[in-house]
Amino acid sequence: MIILKSREEIEKIRTAARYALEVLFGLKDYMEDGVTTADLEAYCEEKVRKIGNIEAAFKGYNGYPYCLCVSVNEEVVHGMPSGRVLKTGDIVSLDMGVRYDGFYGDVAITYPVGEIGDNAQRLLDVTRRALYKAIDQACVGNRLHDVSYAVQSFVEANGFSVVREFVGHGIGRSLHEEPQVPNFGTKGTGVRLKEGMVLAIEPMINEGASDIMIRENGWTAATRDGKLSAHFEHTVAITDKGGEILSAL
Repeated sequence: MIILKSREEIEKIRTAARYALEVLFGLKDYMEDGVTTADLEAYCEEKVRKIGNIEAAFKGYNGYPYCLCVSVNEEVVHGMPSGRVLKTGDIVSLDMGVRYDGFYGDVAITYPVGEIGDNAQRLLDVTRRALYKAIDQACVGNRLHDVSYAVQSFVEANGFSVVREFVGHGIGRSLHEEPQVPNFGTKGTGVRLKEGMVLAIEPMINEGASDIMIRENGWTAATRDGKLSAHFEHTVAITDKGGEILSAL
């Protein structure tokens, strides 16, 4: 069941999403050679504690033990911040969820560590642009898969591939609600978008093939061919004027 949100509820989701983005923006300064993923988690935990009126949404969710998901290079999503050392040339996908006053916001950013290769930079640029192309389609009257098709068509035209096993989602009082928001699909299909829907739209894009594997920890997804992956996400409200980005400062 898709739950439509009131304006008051959307404002609470906006607050949650902005707090999550604030944490991720703060982590940009940590993208340096020698920093560990555990250092990033420690920053996140301290920031959540200092803000005081929020909860880290991921910690304890289905048993996940950390506040952050930190996915490095070939890791697609759900990378555990357990101490991997960052080095110049890496790309690091950070995914953060926040609960505020009973509502959730969800955001992801992929950062470079120092100077990165040209193809890695192009992967980041295309993934980020694919997110905004999807948001452009997130308006009242469009179909859900108009959003999905916007990602897939742009990404594949640029020579990259779309992860199919993980998708975006509705969000509100629960971290994951209906509908699922795939990053691939046929234009003009899927549920009709209505005012009051709130979606976490999150392209996960691979440098090489779309195939993934799950690591032994049971959480971390990585590209099967070992090539890079990037991830960007915004929490977006559906309005008659277009997709309203709630995770914006």
